[in-house]
Amino acid sequence: MNIQKPELNHPCPLCESIADYFCSIGKKGRDYYKCFTCHAVFLHPDKHVDLASEKSRYEEHNNDVEDPRYQTFVQPITEAVEAQFPKTADGLDYGCGTGPVASVVLEENGFKDIALYDPFFHPDKNPLTKTYDFIICCEVMEHFFQPKEEFSRLRNLLRTSGKLFCKTSVLKDDIDKSEFKDWWYTNDPTHVFFYTPETLRFIAEKFGFNTVLIESKLITFG
Repeated sequence: MNIQKPELNHPCPLCESIADYFCSIGKKGRDYYKCFTCHAVFLHPDKHVDLASEKSRYEEHNNDVEDPRYQTFVQPITEAVEAQFPKTADGLDYGCGTGPVASVVLEENGFKDIALYDPFFHPDKNPLTKTYDFIICCEVMEHFFQPKEEFSRLRNLLRTSGKLFCKTSVLKDDIDKSEFKDWWYTNDPTHVFFYTPETLRFIAEKFGFNTVLIESKLITFG
């Protein structure tokens, strides 16, 4: 039986620098690479799940908008929006999935209709032709197959004084292979791109954000 060896390096989908092989996980050999320019870790594109499998995985998420647990989960984002924007502000829930919990909570608290976009479950691209005061990106950015294109789009969708509120699990800058392999976040096959604090600061500078605030449960680009 011939086992295909992983490539020694591969272009980073965020900064396009050549990233080095980092490690492999699982019997099928999900090969990960570490970029020393933007400090991200990413799955080799050949190991991405197909679109049908990706959608099926998302449909397993039981994001009941009435579930208090999910409302608590998105609370860092909803509280930040409520504290920093008036209820007349225009918002977009980007990658909202099957249940746009954060948007529902904000609307119940008096915000106007928040636009929804998701390539699988809210595929109408009309919301992508407008600009917004704030964008919600909750547990989405780890799914970006093409993070360079995604963050360029998100920046262009924001007004000058707008803010992008993100939620994802962030890697330690100095994580080693064994820690990464044991990290629960890699168990989901649709998680393909992982961020360190250095990666987030790279994104802020690369895509023209003025600031990035990195908190334990919230990342705010402004």
